[in-house]
Amino acid sequence: MHGDGKKIIQKDTKEGNNMDTTLVVLAAGIGSRYGAGIKQLAKMDKNGYTIIDYSIFDAIKAGFNKVVFIIRPDIEKDFKEIIGDRIKDMVDIDYAYQTLELPEGFETPVQRKKPWGTVQAVLACKGIVNEPFLVINADDYYGKTVFNDLHEFLINSADQNNNRLQVAMAGYKLKNTLSDNGSVTRGVSVANEDNKLVKILETHEIKLEEDGKLSSKENLDESLLHLDALVSMNMWATYPEFIDLCQEYFKKYLEKNKNNLEKAEYVLPEMIEELLKDDKAEITIMPTSDKWIGITYKKDLEPAQEEFRKMFENKIYPANIWSK
Repeated sequence: MHGDGKKIIQKDTKEGNNMDTTLVVLAAGIGSRYGAGIKQLAKMDKNGYTIIDYSIFDAIKAGFNKVVFIIRPDIEKDFKEIIGDRIKDMVDIDYAYQTLELPEGFETPVQRKKPWGTVQAVLACKGIVNEPFLVINADDYYGKTVFNDLHEFLINSADQNNNRLQVAMAGYKLKNTLSDNGSVTRGVSVANEDNKLVKILETHEIKLEEDGKLSSKENLDESLLHLDALVSMNMWATYPEFIDLCQEYFKKYLEKNKNNLEKAEYVLPEMIEELLKDDKAEITIMPTSDKWIGITYKKDLEPAQEEFRKMFENKIYPANIWSK
């Protein structure tokens, strides 16, 4: 145990770099995703740990030393009970709250029930996250090596290059992100020869057909949509200036969509596209062979638990990641 009561988790990264880095966990959408609130968060092992536990464990091992959970105020009590109170013994944690409140000059429609998407979620970190950070979804398992790669990017890159904010995106092979139980939506990334992102094609209803070919709602050409195509799974590494850009671009988005505020939702890939168009950011794609695990459909739960069981068998994780 550490002097402050926190358990010491041995890092996999090289010693000698003490830069603070934060893991930002997008958890505000949790309750709605599972239909019966956060208490339904899927347990991956006999200890009752969730996917979030494993992501945080991998992030700490990679060198991240703070976790910020972005949640809705109405799930705070359950969230702390089920996850937060356990994690606070392992790493410094903080909370940011995503609400329905809009910036001055905009009014929240009465019938609006859910917040405004992942750009507003990251914006909720303003004043809380002041160091390089990594954004992940709460209910996605990203694999181990990708946390090391993105942590290395944050500590070894300058935050700006030619007045462009530096961002890294984890690029997963599409074949490692499909579901056997239905179609999926993925951000198919198009890169230049230097592995910089040129554009993200938000592609819906991607499915592997019986003939071994991929289909999608957009009928994307197979030169773009193939099993080894790199896709974004909403894992972004960047610097605090990004939060200021979220503020600027969220306001622009609200202005453009002021007649559609009942349904409008501004997501990170959309903002990233706009930053690229405006030449405000340079996005490096970090390819990974890690397998993504997510629970898109109820039927995905058992296969996900089976994947974890195999990881325990192969000693990828200890039997109890948080054992004292």
